[in-house]
Amino acid sequence: MTSPTPVQSPPSSVSRGRAVAVAAVWGVLVTATLAAVPLALRDRLPDPMATHWSGGSVPDGNMSFTGNLVVAVALWAVIWATLLGLALHGAVLRGRLPRVHWWGFLFGGAGFALGMEGVTLNANLDAATWREALLPGWHVAAVIAVSAAAGALAGYLGRGEPDRAPVRPPADKPIMRLRPGQRAVWVSRVSNPWLIALTSASLLTAVIVTALAALGVLEATAAWIALAVSVPIGLLGIATSTVQTRVDAEGLRVGFGPWGRPARRTPAGAIESAWAELRSPTEVGGWGVRTMPGSGRITLMLRGGDHLVIRRAGGGEFAVSADDAERGAALLNAYIAETSGS
Repeated sequence: MTSPTPVQSPPSSVSRGRAVAVAAVWGVLVTATLAAVPLALRDRLPDPMATHWSGGSVPDGNMSFTGNLVVAVALWAVIWATLLGLALHGAVLRGRLPRVHWWGFLFGGAGFALGMEGVTLNANLDAATWREALLPGWHVAAVIAVSAAAGALAGYLGRGEPDRAPVRPPADKPIMRLRPGQRAVWVSRVSNPWLIALTSASLLTAVIVTALAALGVLEATAAWIALAVSVPIGLLGIATSTVQTRVDAEGLRVGFGPWGRPARRTPAGAIESAWAELRSPTEVGGWGVRTMPGSGRITLMLRGGDHLVIRRAGGGEFAVSADDAERGAALLNAYIAETSGS
């Protein structure tokens, strides 16, 4: 039994070359702007400068002119280098959704870096000391809104062609031979260690906060705020950090969480075919439930590697991270053939 080879559309040398060229030129321009503008205004800026505001327009934190310049350029440089490296590798440009994210972060991230440095310089401009640098809250909100809009527009314009569904010859479909009346079950359990760690940290935080509040060490308001953040993250992590996939005579069952509840079931009669496929987070746009509207393809990504993929009889695909996915697909195809009478 051979594993079907997924047919993917690798990024053409032209599209990847264009993305790399745009990222390189754009990154240099943004870096130059982040460095040149503060240097040009240095005589009109206090040193140290106000760099943090909270609870209003009055500053409560400062940094030297040089420190602010280095931090602004360094933060953008990290974003730029990461995106440029992803473009050079090419995998992030294969799928439409990853392309949307890549172009969105390239221009949206630059807009945010330039905008935040711009409002910081504007607040400090001609101020005698950093304590006189006032920053209206709506300036930051405007930067976030404009950079998000720029990222969304860049992602839309750079989305490229729709993903082409892989075409697999019937001979590539793995199938397990079952004797008449024979029943078998295949089960896979996959966990994401990073999500488990985040879940554990969130639940531990909730326990500590509750204990401190009970002892009177932590104010009730602060405790409720901390619990409002940590508890939902912990519960969501419990439900999504582990996936249990089961194939039996009834079809495919995907259970969430350590107890496999809740679960999503797809009857064998509603499935056209199944196969194993290697997928990575960069190809589908990240971890979790990933999809592109209109594509009909949904991936439950917990980790890169083997995935069990089904094509529904009514159209569309569903993939889930699973170990030994080829065996599960072969058994599922056997039950599909039995259900259809073929």
